[in-house]
Amino acid sequence: MPKPFPKEFRDDVVAIALRRESSFSQIAKDFGISESCVQRWVKIADVDGGRRSGVTSSEAAENHELRKRVKLLEQEVEILRRAAAYLSQANLSGPKGLYPLVSELAADGTPVAVTCRVLTFAKQPYHWRLQDPVSQRDWDDAHLINAAIDVHADDPAFGYRFIADELAAAGFTASERRVWRVCSENEIFSAFVRKRRGKGRLVGPPVRDDLVRREFTAPGPDQLWLTDISEHPTGEGKIYLCAVKDVWSNRIVGYSINERMTSELAVSALRMAIQRRNPAGTTVHSDRGSQFRSRRFQAELDRHGLVGSMGRVGAAGDNAAMESFFALLQKNVLNSRRWATREDLRLAIVTWIERTYHRRRRQRVLGKLTPVEFEAIMTTQAASAA
Repeated sequence: MPKPFPKEFRDDVVAIALRRESSFSQIAKDFGISESCVQRWVKIADVDGGRRSGVTSSEAAENHELRKRVKLLEQEVEILRRAAAYLSQANLSGPKGLYPLVSELAADGTPVAVTCRVLTFAKQPYHWRLQDPVSQRDWDDAHLINAAIDVHADDPAFGYRFIADELAAAGFTASERRVWRVCSENEIFSAFVRKRRGKGRLVGPPVRDDLVRREFTAPGPDQLWLTDISEHPTGEGKIYLCAVKDVWSNRIVGYSINERMTSELAVSALRMAIQRRNPAGTTVHSDRGSQFRSRRFQAELDRHGLVGSMGRVGAAGDNAAMESFFALLQKNVLNSRRWATREDLRLAIVTWIERTYHRRRRQRVLGKLTPVEFEAIMTTQAASAA
């Protein structure tokens, strides 16, 4: 089943189609989609806007949520029914006695999270019980922690080095580094050590290391992405563009445009790229802007198994390949004329990226091919070789 197009992309296509400046077939060709797709999106927009009768998107979403709710209620009733029958046949105490019932319901298709919520106990202990995650290392650490606490209680002036010596004398086999880790994690410090306060602390989440080091090359698709944010004024105020570029083909795989430069701008662009390309282990390189250092952006990277990378502070050359794209956009679109509204500039940017940059502008670094042509040819060759 093909992946759905991002909502922001669909909205841009509909906005351009509703202007009636080009035919549906031309718009479909420019944006690399089918004409029936454009017609269907416009029809949905007409229904949502009240220009045509039918079930609106909000009504369809509400019906979908109602069906989900009915299914959830049916599951909850079934859980309570079987739990009552289960408890009447056994003398159980505590949630552990209900773990076999959770497994039975899971085998019948009821999610573990729903069962645990209805029966009012946490799901994590259930999974721990199944997987038995207590490793020998954790077991040894537990004994080491108890011994370290006892040594520190005898003499609170001892730091981790003295504690390591005492543990070795007591027969524990542990390096000094391991003892330091155990003491640090459990806040076992010498009574004479004072915690540092004030200017030494970092503000915000930690930045990522520079994994690219100005080597803007990639042997294949979705191995290295670059991202950055650009701004431009209009008669209504500034507009901000966050774009994600695949170094392999120079294609803009994701973008987001908004009137505010927040972390949501960067996250939306990254989500569009992920939805379009479905990457795995891709390195995502950016500057050290607050949007890319935000917890939301870093969490989005970790959630999809992407690797973050950041250039140095104030070093534009560390993201030069992305800066070159914005310079091209500035010359061809942003500075071409004065823009009265944000919407006009937004549609102009989207049209230039999807129509001109992707499908008409040939690049020497790609062998005088467009990004779309380059990806099509190289993907075909790779499939043939395999």
